[in-house]
Amino acid sequence: MAAVNPYLSFNGNCADAFNFYKGVFGKDFLVMSRYSDIQIEHMSDPSESHKIMHVALPVGGDTILMGSDRPNMMGPGTEGNMFSVAIAADSEAEADKLYNGLAAGGMVGMPMGKAPWGAYFGMCTDKFGIQWMINHDYSRQ
Repeated sequence: MAAVNPYLSFNGNCADAFNFYKGVFGKDFLVMSRYSDIQIEHMSDPSESHKIMHVALPVGGDTILMGSDRPNMMGPGTEGNMFSVAIAADSEAEADKLYNGLAAGGMVGMPMGKAPWGAYFGMCTDKFGIQWMINHDYSRQ
């Protein structure tokens, strides 16, 4: 496994929060993309185009603070579910193994599959209510 990073969710103010964090940590974003930057078939609500789809900010060592705005289809977040644990897997096989293990007895959010940003990605909530995001970036092979 390459890395485990915190992933924060916001109700429309992700850009404000991460610009604040950027000032605190004194680092530049690795990426900040909006929903309008990537076409995702089941997420085509034009009112969300300005929202942050993904942001990554290095905060020290190998740790990257990541985040996004929750899409309307997921409903508003509340305290206790505004984070996920993001795992960078070294291969599709490792991603599948981790995903299947974590999703056992839990809930599938997004099955593992090829994502528009060039990765193999899936989301699930484990049987204890913890949200997980598993990502294998093909460019890291």
